[in-house]
Amino acid sequence: MAKVLPEINEELASWIAAQPLFFNATAPLGADGHVNLSPRGLDSLRILGPHEVAYLDFTGSGNESAAHLAENGRITLMFCAFSGAPRILRLYGRGEVVLPDSPEWQGLRGHFPADLPRARQIVRVAVTRIQTSCGYGVPLMDLIGQREELPRWTEKKGGEGLREYQEKNNRRSIDGLPAPHPETAP
Repeated sequence: MAKVLPEINEELASWIAAQPLFFNATAPLGADGHVNLSPRGLDSLRILGPHEVAYLDFTGSGNESAAHLAENGRITLMFCAFSGAPRILRLYGRGEVVLPDSPEWQGLRGHFPADLPRARQIVRVAVTRIQTSCGYGVPLMDLIGQREELPRWTEKKGGEGLREYQEKNNRRSIDGLPAPHPETAP
């Protein structure tokens, strides 16, 4: 039941925008490295074109995706319909990390709500394969809402606190790969 699509068309873009959650997966090149799979929410993804998407990446306990992207660029985004008709969508592609001190930052950041917490980076993905599948095994679930802990934690830390946290916790992947790191305050 898998179907490969030529582009992210209006119908698919609208469906993606309605999903409150997506997952991103990355992996290092080394066979003994850890595959990373992370959930994403908070209205953090935007369709930039028929073969391009971007998402805000917030400070977290690690920075696996950024380290893997710096090493090899491979990324897959997955969306699941938890309500309505069943569907799974995977966007395969090549990702890059755009840091706040990059010339591209302002233009990309303008695509996202201004009230979202301080993003440590934006991940831009050149989509090379668009594939849907049935989603029959995905449960139906009701959304209560987005969690407020991350925005509160981010604001409480402030710019300097986030920079210190990132320096301590986000410079290397769990496999020791270096992660891109901004030189300016988040």
